[in-house]
Amino acid sequence: MTTRRDFLKSTIAGTGAAMLPASISQAMAAPAIGQPPMRFIFMHKGNGLFPSVMVPPSLSKEDLAKENRKESFTVDLARHELPSWMSALNAHKEHMTILQGLSGKMCTTGHHTWQSSLGVYAANERLSSIKWATVDFELARMFPSPLEHIELACFPIDGGNARGNIFGIEKGFSARGPQQPNYAFGSPKVAINELFKAVSSNEADRVRYQLERKVLDFSAANQGGLGRELTGLELAKVQNYAVAMEDIRRRNSKLESMGDVIGRNLPKLDKKFLADDLTTIDCQIGHTEILLSALISGMTNVVAFTVDELGTLYSGVPGLEAEKINQHDVGHGKSVGTLKAEEVREAICKRHMALIDTIVRRLKSVPDGKGTLFDNTMLFYFPDNGETHHSTGIEWPYLVLSGRNAKLDIAGRYIRLPYWGTAGHKTIGNWFTTILNAYGNPIKHYGDLDLGLNKFTPDQTGPIRQFLS
Repeated sequence: MTTRRDFLKSTIAGTGAAMLPASISQAMAAPAIGQPPMRFIFMHKGNGLFPSVMVPPSLSKEDLAKENRKESFTVDLARHELPSWMSALNAHKEHMTILQGLSGKMCTTGHHTWQSSLGVYAANERLSSIKWATVDFELARMFPSPLEHIELACFPIDGGNARGNIFGIEKGFSARGPQQPNYAFGSPKVAINELFKAVSSNEADRVRYQLERKVLDFSAANQGGLGRELTGLELAKVQNYAVAMEDIRRRNSKLESMGDVIGRNLPKLDKKFLADDLTTIDCQIGHTEILLSALISGMTNVVAFTVDELGTLYSGVPGLEAEKINQHDVGHGKSVGTLKAEEVREAICKRHMALIDTIVRRLKSVPDGKGTLFDNTMLFYFPDNGETHHSTGIEWPYLVLSGRNAKLDIAGRYIRLPYWGTAGHKTIGNWFTTILNAYGNPIKHYGDLDLGLNKFTPDQTGPIRQFLS
């Protein structure tokens, strides 16, 4: 006899097998016993990222000429200066990759891109546009953890995803599967209340957690009886609800068993970072502490962090503390205070680099296996919409920080790949395929193809083979 649990499992398995492009991750090999899992951090920003600002200022005349012609070449970062806005990362150059030349014209570009930059397809505000799980979720399933995945965001006040409830929990920029957006925490206060309530020192939080647990237990126990009275779509809804509740109960049980470890790694934040209304910069700092606590404690192995979106109304930027910065205006070249638009962009990106420096330094200080937690980490910083404010996806710059156990052979280099339409050109689909292949998912290609490339590149599929170590 087939039980409800067996039916749900078979339904999930059948649905998962049909999901393209990368849902076969469930069949991938788990990390070898005794070896720490890999961790992945996806940090993305709005308003584009100019390829020109990524170039080391100390390139030779010959290499600079190649750069200006957008021809393929590679140089050792140890022999070069970083762009000034990246100076916070000078101590990490041996672990850094500046990657240029990727494209993403198959994605939604322009002002807002929703799940595009992580899913490699054209997404919009409609859930029906979400084709499959984004790459961060595919990696999270390859390296399981109690929470699977955490998403944090400095939400926009208009456009993009959140709009009204920017300090609450709203649809994020990642996706769990087809038509399944992930949900992101819009403020450090909400994230702490939700993620760490099982080990909170606050009695009210503990009571609320126990009440929620009892409600889950009661609801789960009643699903079988309710399901027998339903058919068709209504039955499917109840079954999906039951699966979700069982997942939450399993997650909570795992977190409770990790209480001591989580308790030792609770985020240490001043009260100003837990305010109901805080500056963008303080929100980013608070989210960074939560990100670190979740990774260090083992609650998750994958975090997506939207440091800003085009509609994020910036506040607290050093030197512009009194200003509310409209990034759309900056994208159209408008100055803010005494700073020109390009200087405002640089000031914002400098803050992002300070966050990355904090993350890398902290992870380097935490023992993990035979090394440090950073040894088993990859961090990706990139624009969510490509190369400019009104982007076309013709270029998609990446900054990568990777530890010594990372599976890609790219660290310590500035790499420019062949430009769009030239022999050997690669897309972000190739890039994500490379990452998935490197960590054990043999998928042929992740994401949609760029139909405009067909006349230049007969086969766009597959990894970037020179990156595979």
